[in-house]
Amino acid sequence: MDDDLDQLLKNLRLTKIHEILDEELARAAKTQSSYTELLSRLFRAQYLWKQQCSMEYRIRNAKLPERWTLETFPFKKQPGLRAKTVRELAQLDFIPRAENIVLIGDPGVGKTGIASAILLKALENGHGGRFIKAQDLFDDMYASLADRSSRLLINRLVRIDVLLIDELGYLNLKPEQCNIFFKLMDERYRRKATIITTNLDYDDWYGFLGNKKMVEALLSRLRHQCHTIKIDGPSLRTPKIQ
Repeated sequence: MDDDLDQLLKNLRLTKIHEILDEELARAAKTQSSYTELLSRLFRAQYLWKQQCSMEYRIRNAKLPERWTLETFPFKKQPGLRAKTVRELAQLDFIPRAENIVLIGDPGVGKTGIASAILLKALENGHGGRFIKAQDLFDDMYASLADRSSRLLINRLVRIDVLLIDELGYLNLKPEQCNIFFKLMDERYRRKATIITTNLDYDDWYGFLGNKKMVEALLSRLRHQCHTIKIDGPSLRTPKIQ
């Protein structure tokens, strides 16, 4: 590769072509490939590399704590969960329909693993997403009250294709935090998909969020287009006995 071509590829940010060009030129000479075949291989490699980089960026930006997958989830160890139901959701039809998924169950039954695996599938298929612990979300909401940035926080979260709120449960909340949470869910309603994991049945949300009328309105929206999965099974975190 001469210096001019080397610099052009760098300037155009054709990173993958720059990496494989010499190899592909040698291959083309050996196999007597046509110019069309050579260009197709080069641009296909560049395209696939760009797609991979884009996916990796979405995954990093989503802040997934681990890359759980449905292929590695121990469905056989969790009789309280129907694998067929989860795999149907992993087809991602719920995203364009802006439907919600709520996974309810005791700690350790696999709620976060299933939710994260579905989110990862969405990221791999070009959707934007974000994983956030409920405690961190409400902390951000509380902090936004101090500098009056609640509107900016809501706007940022509303745009996310798939928002995963993990471990929604008994937290010490102020009414202002509950109000911001309601606004967030209200503005995502029928626009974007939300996944929630929680150890609370819906009836327990009244005690958690406090304001009965607000909770009624929230649940009405959340459950209107929602797949509720209640996992009534053993904990997958049972320690092994030596």
